[in-house]
This record gives sequence, C-alpha cells and structure tokens, in this order.
Amino acid sequence: MIISKRKPFSEILESIEGLKKVFIVGCTLCATTCKTGGEKEVKEITEALQEEGKTVTGWNVPDPACSLLAIKRLYRSQKKEIDESDVILSLACGGGTQAIAEIIPGKRVCPGNDTLFQGEITESTLKKVKFEQKCSLCGECVLASTGSICPVTRCPKSLVNGPCGGVKNGKCEISSDLDCAWMLIYEQLKSDGRLDEMKKVRRAKDHSKNKSPQNFIV
Repeated sequence: MIISKRKPFSEILESIEGLKKVFIVGCTLCATTCKTGGEKEVKEITEALQEEGKTVTGWNVPDPACSLLAIKRLYRSQKKEIDESDVILSLACGGGTQAIAEIIPGKRVCPGNDTLFQGEITESTLKKVKFEQKCSLCGECVLASTGSICPVTRCPKSLVNGPCGGVKNGKCEISSDLDCAWMLIYEQLKSDGRLDEMKKVRRAKDHSKNKSPQNFIV
C-alpha cells in the first residue's frame, strides 16, 4: 500500500492560486485507506474549496487512480466537467497524479497529498489507522534469508549483514523506542530453526536494480 498524507490546505490553495474552476480526483485504494482521497475526503475538500470561492466542476474516485486505463475511463465519462475546469486537484498518490497528467491533455494537475512510502496497516480503530514502512522497493528482495523481516527498510543503516555495534538491549542506537531489525531477524531465524542464515555473508545491494525511472513487463 502506498501511504500518503494530506497537504496543508493553505499549500493546496497556493498551488491553485488564480484558478477558479477545479475538478477533483481521488482513489478507491491506497488514498481511501489512508483517509486522504476517498469519497469522504473528496467531498470535504469540495466544501472547503467552495468556501474559498472556488467552483468544483465535478469529482471522481477512480479504481485506482494510478491506472492509466481507469483515468481514460474517467476522462471519457466526465470529459465535459474536466474540460470546463482550470485545474485538476489530485487526492491520489504521486503515481496517480502523474497518471492523470499523462492521460488528460493540456490540463494542469496539482497534488493534494504528499506521498510517503510503501507500508502496511499495523493498527486500525475508528479514530485512527497506523501505518509502518516495511518495504523500500529495492528490486532485490532478501526476505528469504532474513526471516521475512526487511533489513533494508527496518534498519536505519539498511545493513544487509548485521547487527552493528550500536545495538543495546535489542534496541537501535538511534532510538531506544526502535527495535533493532537484526535482533528481530535473529529471533525469527532462531524460532524457525534457521540460525545458520546469520553466518552467511550477504553481498552488497545492487542499487542498479532500483534505478529511476524503471519499466517492467509481465
């Protein structure tokens, strides 16, 4: 899941300053779960923009916003409202915002969210949802030998061979509230009866597999 947070409303207003008519695009998947771009949030920002004297020509919450095909369908179904707008406000992630700009020609697209990381839900209540980063999309997964705990992401130093000398009482040297990733890996491998994995020296990460931009075909 791509984790995002809402930009301050003042920053959104600044990005669309001088533009009167706005079309809003959310996302049914990640942004809905993050409470940054679901139908509820789209309606809330619609009201906020109208209070600032903006005209919202329409809105949509595609499934998902990062799909070029979904944006093509959106444009076909609401071309009139989109063409009438001066700007499209995207409440999707950065990928969704760029998909909108790629498909809809000659239309300015402004992000309403900041895209943070790929993560997972670790706590969910009626009042809040907590996300934690667990994957860095490095392109060279080592989870098979680390007890399915990612050291690249969960270790601040991204050590593929650890732990380092800074671990104390199972905690990372940068914060006593942060578990040492490699101690977690050790305990998991011990539980699995696979402690021999700790003796293996893993080669340095091939960062060329995470170069930008990338293309991938299945």
